Amino acid sequence: MVIMKRDVSAALQGEVKRYAGNGRKFGYPTANINVPTPLADGVYFGFASLGDYEHQPALIFIGTPITVGDTVRRVEAHLLDIADIDYYGQQLALEAEYFHRPNQKLDSIDALLDIMKQDEAAARSWFAAKELA
Repeated sequence: MVIMKRDVSAALQGEVKRYAGNGRKFGYPTANINVPTPLADGVYFGFASLGDYEHQPALIFIGTPITVGDTVRRVEAHLLDIADIDYYGQQLALEAEYFHRPNQKLDSIDALLDIMKQDEAAARSWFAAKELA
């Protein structure tokens, strides 16, 4: 079963694993876990708990980063406004709450960077509206 609606409620948890480090290279460091999930591939907004951070706003990517040539499906979280340090071996708990867009193969890294910036702006707007509700 694949969940495709916009508002979701899914909890995911696992140990942070090392992958290629592309998120960090692109200015969006991620904590990655390899866990099964029924959620559709794409970008979600939600919250993460990792290390000293509890219920931290996060962009969550589920899927295979096909634009950069990866072949392994995973869950990646970019926690907004936290220190960029290694969290390998630590437990990451995620709460996906909103499905933003499906995964897609883009024509270039520049196109990927552009859409990542758009995703971040949309996420910050979503979190701000959530605070006002």
